[in-house]
Amino acid sequence: MAKKVFPDGTEIVPFYVRTIRSGPFVFVSGTTSLDAKGKVRGKDAAEQTTVTMRKIEAALKSAGARLADLTRLAIFVTDIRDMGAVSTALAKALKGTTVTSTLVAVSALAVPSLLVEIEATAVVE
Repeated sequence: MAKKVFPDGTEIVPFYVRTIRSGPFVFVSGTTSLDAKGKVRGKDAAEQTTVTMRKIEAALKSAGARLADLTRLAIFVTDIRDMGAVSTALAKALKGTTVTSTLVAVSALAVPSLLVEIEATAVVE
């Protein structure tokens, strides 16, 4: 099965790409609210989740998928107390789509003011 890569310009190492499609599967790398200049967008976990999900939606679209095609999310937060705010923001972003998900608290993300990182997997029929 051939894989197609869909870079978004944020790639900083040669082995990494934002999105890969292999057959019906679309994999989106860990995504944060960093903008193109490396600035964190969103002052809290809910806002960062909203920005992150917009970026994931764009990544899915580049590979021919939609939010409705999502099957799995892996969510990383730096403070487990943000779980409720992140869940509320995800519910709004997903617009009724049902997914499997895992939420894990981590000690830190790549940039100190990042509070949320999300990986996504979609299956396109």
